[in-house]
Amino acid sequence: MILGAVFRGLGAHPAGWRHPGAHRDPLRDAAVLKRTARTAEAAKLDYLFFGEWLATGPDLEFRDPDLLARIDPVSSIAFLAGLTKRIGLIATVNTAFADLYTLARQTASIDRLSEGRAGLNVVTGADPRAAGNHGRDGRDGTEPNYDQASEIVRALRLLWDSWEDDAFVHDARSGRLIDPGKLHRTDAVGEHVRVTGPLNVARPVQGHLPIVHAGTSSRSRLLAAELADLSLVALPTVEQAVLFRAELQQQALAFGRERGHPLVVTPVLPVVAATTAEARAVYDELLRLVPLDDGSPLAQSPDFPANRSIRALSTVVGVPLGTPDLDDAVPLRVTRRFSDGGQRLLESVATRTGRRVEGERAITYRHLLASHAVPATAVVGSAREVADHLDGWFTDGAVDGFNVLSPFLGAQFEAFTGLVVPELQRRGLFRTEYEGRTLRDHLGLERPQNVHVVEAREVGRSA
Repeated sequence: MILGAVFRGLGAHPAGWRHPGAHRDPLRDAAVLKRTARTAEAAKLDYLFFGEWLATGPDLEFRDPDLLARIDPVSSIAFLAGLTKRIGLIATVNTAFADLYTLARQTASIDRLSEGRAGLNVVTGADPRAAGNHGRDGRDGTEPNYDQASEIVRALRLLWDSWEDDAFVHDARSGRLIDPGKLHRTDAVGEHVRVTGPLNVARPVQGHLPIVHAGTSSRSRLLAAELADLSLVALPTVEQAVLFRAELQQQALAFGRERGHPLVVTPVLPVVAATTAEARAVYDELLRLVPLDDGSPLAQSPDFPANRSIRALSTVVGVPLGTPDLDDAVPLRVTRRFSDGGQRLLESVATRTGRRVEGERAITYRHLLASHAVPATAVVGSAREVADHLDGWFTDGAVDGFNVLSPFLGAQFEAFTGLVVPELQRRGLFRTEYEGRTLRDHLGLERPQNVHVVEAREVGRSA
């Protein structure tokens, strides 16, 4: 299976940074980034993945603190290119704001510098704040433009292929450095793209960087089916994921692509420890650390989320809850009146914490409210239990792999690589050593032919 790690410096759980020993200082991101990359590479993971967010504001402190201040993804993979040797490095770029030629130069350069380990995650659209940061009308900044993204990916591949692989003849005796017939203009012109080229960087080691795209909308699926090598999707059940993957890959066949493409990867947030009880204790602590509307000064902040009050929980469970203390146990007589949504929330808390209504370790209002406020799809348990979850999704054909989101760094990421990865290796589901050198090698993707060469060959055949 494919295993990638998503780097989120302050953790993928909004309360993760508060956990004892967790990384919590963005000023020290470089140190934790190096440590995470080396840990991931030692575990033979396929890649490190860097998401993107192009704005900030105090509201993110509660909703997603990792987005408050984060290092640029392209800069991050450039930084790691010289600090790692084998692991893939995937950066996210928003095509709504990217300069095409600059992006082609940056990505081709990093692929060269990393000896073929770079990948590109393409996202579209942004919130109004991001649009304003780029001199755009904020009212137009939230609509994803898939046509623009499609044109940019096609133009990137043309630019990356400006130089044929053997264009540099470097014949010192004759004085001929290049074969000029193997240097191609791009001349990509569309509604959203206008670039001539050629690119002043040699062809990437991988030919084309692997393209990643996330989303489940019909238009997002179309873009992934046509152009992506990896499709990132989050679906709630194995059955839905199996259906999505089959339909997406069937759609890709209609574009003339090989069977089994694009590969499908889903996010997973593992909370893992040596025993089930220890893992549940970690998750319990994460729930305890979620700031809730308890009358404290923090809860009076104008940016405090509205969904963290008992009143909001009452709406979710379909029962007026009154004004209980957050740490009071939820009575059985109350839970029996819960709506279907309330019962699902109750079941989720019970599964992840091991707590039971009116049990020795009772479910409290805090557990329910924190789980509602932060609906992270965590998988909580021992190495065997987390591996069982990944094994089930993979062997049932729901996905080709997983993007691992650690709730906090570095202990939880090290628990995953130190406990779950060896269990997957023992089952024969994951490599014990890198076999290839490039990200394409890791993902089982062939190196593509130069599009200019293919086009010239087809023109010659038709002449």
